[in-house]
Amino acid sequence: MAPTAPSPERRRDGLALERLVDVMARLRDKEKGCPWDLEQDLKSLRPYLIEEAYEVLEAIDQGDVEEHRKELGDLLLQVVFQARLREEEERFGFADVADAIVDKLVYRHPHVFGDWKVSGSGEVLANWAKLKKAERVAAGARDPSAVDGVPRALPALVRSERLGEKASRVGFDWASVHEVRQKVDEELQEIETALASGDRAAIAEELGDLLFAVAQFARKAGAHPEDALREAAAKFERRFRAMEGLARERGQALEKLDPKALDELWNEVKDQRRGHAR
Repeated sequence: MAPTAPSPERRRDGLALERLVDVMARLRDKEKGCPWDLEQDLKSLRPYLIEEAYEVLEAIDQGDVEEHRKELGDLLLQVVFQARLREEEERFGFADVADAIVDKLVYRHPHVFGDWKVSGSGEVLANWAKLKKAERVAAGARDPSAVDGVPRALPALVRSERLGEKASRVGFDWASVHEVRQKVDEELQEIETALASGDRAAIAEELGDLLFAVAQFARKAGAHPEDALREAAAKFERRFRAMEGLARERGQALEKLDPKALDELWNEVKDQRRGHAR
């Protein structure tokens, strides 16, 4: 079968990506490039990669389509930038990066690109885990684990969720969300015991166990704990700023109000927000 000609959209994608790779090469040109870009290395770029990823998430959370487009571009730049640095080392280039992910996607989707049959997304994930394990064995990994591949640098809630998710693919999981809720209650009781003992190390350990259990509770409930906590933090910030504004309107200073007055002000803001929601 003759290869299908790329659509106009795919041709435009290719040209735009080629333009970005060329611009990055110019920025790194030792004679005509940018001094700042020339000073960068893989270590110095680390914080920008993380920052851009979170700015993409913020644009998604805000529902700002135009900002999302821009932030995805900033994130893509970080990928192209790092690939350029490796190309200068004669290790690999951007094309190798793209080829690697394409090869991986084709290999791990035999139900799309091969003749495997699957009954649903659960079986897709189980097959994915098996294929990843086979890759590690083929690469010579010793004692490959079902929880391999979860970066230690991930935010702790994300990492906890991913570890639980990977373990669940081999059957190590609670049967229902209600069972995880019982585990959360159990961890709360253990914190009470640790608090009574006054043992700071034990308190920290039990708090960690509680947070890990809450991450699994969120996972089993169909929510991402990191997203849920980020939204809760954003809601707290909105309400607290509104409380500050209300206090200023009344000539009050929060630091001079007693706990009862602060609670009343907080609840007033909450009631106002609920009224706006209606």
